[in-house]
Amino acid sequence: MKIVVLDGYTLNPGDLSWDQLEKNGELVVYDRTPVEKIIERIGDADVVYTNKTPLIKEVFDACSNIKFIGVLATGYNVVDVDYAKTKGIVVTNIPTYGTDAVAQFTIALLLEICHHIGEHSNAVKKGDWINNADWCFWNYPLIELAGKTMGVIGFGRIGQSTAKIAQALGMKVLAYDAHRNEAWESDTCKYVTLDELLAESDVITLHCPLFPSTEGIINAGNIAKMKDGVIILNTSRGPLIIEEDLRDALNTGKVAFAACDVVSTEPIKADNPLLSAKNMIITPHIAWAPKESRQRLMDIAVDNLEAFVAGEPKNVVNK
Repeated sequence: MKIVVLDGYTLNPGDLSWDQLEKNGELVVYDRTPVEKIIERIGDADVVYTNKTPLIKEVFDACSNIKFIGVLATGYNVVDVDYAKTKGIVVTNIPTYGTDAVAQFTIALLLEICHHIGEHSNAVKKGDWINNADWCFWNYPLIELAGKTMGVIGFGRIGQSTAKIAQALGMKVLAYDAHRNEAWESDTCKYVTLDELLAESDVITLHCPLFPSTEGIINAGNIAKMKDGVIILNTSRGPLIIEEDLRDALNTGKVAFAACDVVSTEPIKADNPLLSAKNMIITPHIAWAPKESRQRLMDIAVDNLEAFVAGEPKNVVNK
């Protein structure tokens, strides 16, 4: 069995091993694959793994030996799953590997906004404390989270994990999701409508999939419904936010701070509106990327293939 990994570098820049995958067949791993090389590199492979390299109709028509596609991520919009199904190709994803990592990163963004630890450390190293007339100083407002309200848009695994940490910090949680799990409701957590969440939250964090119903959910109209001085976090999908609208709200002060690990086009473009926004933290889509999380992803990717070979495929997205 021939196995090709089209863009393995982000998963494994050298600190993990492909050995378990290689036990399943003849393996070739490419760090990155430009669009014009996709068909050539797949060739007569039986198994193809991709993270962000697109696999579309033309690829499937040209590479008729493909039987299995493993998406090395949760989202699988890079694959034409419907056309793959017509070709009898099984497409799998990795649904649960990064729950704790992304929740931890979300709270890290929030705590950085609350305390600006990195910038205060840099100020000390520049000599600002040495030359200060007082025994302490701060360059930004410092924020205590206890007693404040976090609104979680998208209350699946990651949203729930983020909510648990927020509750441990003394926050109340408002959850908005199409599917309710009543077991989560308590004195400090309840489901509400979107409008209620927007109106009552001090912090709003996005953990929903990108669907037509959620695309642009953070827009000028919804921002107007929020509290003045709200904090917005996004570690989910960039297009959930109308970036021009968030920039404008940051620059007017309607939104006090925002932090995004994802943007509408990645890598970020030089003209992205958020680059000209005040009080904006942007990180390069790394919430998922601790070594422990990437190792789980690798393990599940191998397990998906072995289950397929055994005739019991799992995590199939085009049944």
